[in-house]
Amino acid sequence: MSNRKTRSGELVKPPTHVAIIMDGNGRWARARSLPRVEGHRAGFEAAREVVRTAAELGVAFLTLYAFSVENWKRPPEEVNALMDLLNSFVEEAEADLLKNDIRLKVIGRLADLPAGLREKIEEVGRRTAQNRKLTLSLALSYSGRIEIVTAARRMAREVLQGSLQLEEIDEALFRRYLYTGEEPDPDLLIRTSGEMRISNFLLWQISYSEIYFTDILWPDFRREAFLRALEEYGRRQRRFGRLEEREPLE
Repeated sequence: MSNRKTRSGELVKPPTHVAIIMDGNGRWARARSLPRVEGHRAGFEAAREVVRTAAELGVAFLTLYAFSVENWKRPPEEVNALMDLLNSFVEEAEADLLKNDIRLKVIGRLADLPAGLREKIEEVGRRTAQNRKLTLSLALSYSGRIEIVTAARRMAREVLQGSLQLEEIDEALFRRYLYTGEEPDPDLLIRTSGEMRISNFLLWQISYSEIYFTDILWPDFRREAFLRALEEYGRRQRRFGRLEEREPLE
C-alpha cells in the first residue's frame, strides 16, 4: 500500500484496518440541550465523513462499532430511533458505496435487527459485494464475548460431528470462525469521547492493535480528527514482541 498525505501534509503509510468505537453522541446532544436522537443523527454524519476519508487515504478495512448487544437495554424509544437512523444511513449510503468502490458488511447478530433493516443491509451488501477499495463493516448487535463463544460452539459442533479434528484447532483456524473471518486484524483502534475502555469490541482481533483515545465526542470526530489519529499511528513503532518494527503476525 502506498504512502498518503495526511492533515499536515506528512507522508504516512495508512493502516490496513482501522476499527472505531464511536462514542459520545448522547453527551454531544446534552451539551447542546438537544434530544439524544440528535446526537445519534450527527454521529451518522460523522460516520459518512470518516468512511469517505478512509477510502480516499487507502485504508482497506474500516470497522465501526455502531450498536452493541448491550445497547438493546436502552429505552425503547431511543432504540427505535437508532434503528430508523441506521436504515436511513444504509439507504442513503448505497450510492456513495457503489460510486467509491466500497463494500458493506455487518458483523454481529444480524438476526436481532428489525426485519426491514436486516433486509436492507443484506440487499446493499449483495450490491456492493464485488467492491474492493474499502470494506466497511458495521458492528451491529455486536458483542466480542458472544463472538468468541459462538465461534467455539461452531468448532465444538464440528468436532462432535467428526468434520473437524481437535488437533487441527490453532489460532489461525480459530480466527476463521469469528465474524471477521479472514480479514486482517485492526492495526489501529480508535475510541472517541475520552473513555478509556474497549467495551467488548473485537476482543480477539485487537490483541496487537495500536489504541488511540481522544476526548473528541463522536459527532465532532470528522476528517481532521481522523487524520490526526492516522498521523499518531504513523509515529508508533509496532514490534509485536520483537525488538524492531515488523508486519503483523499472521
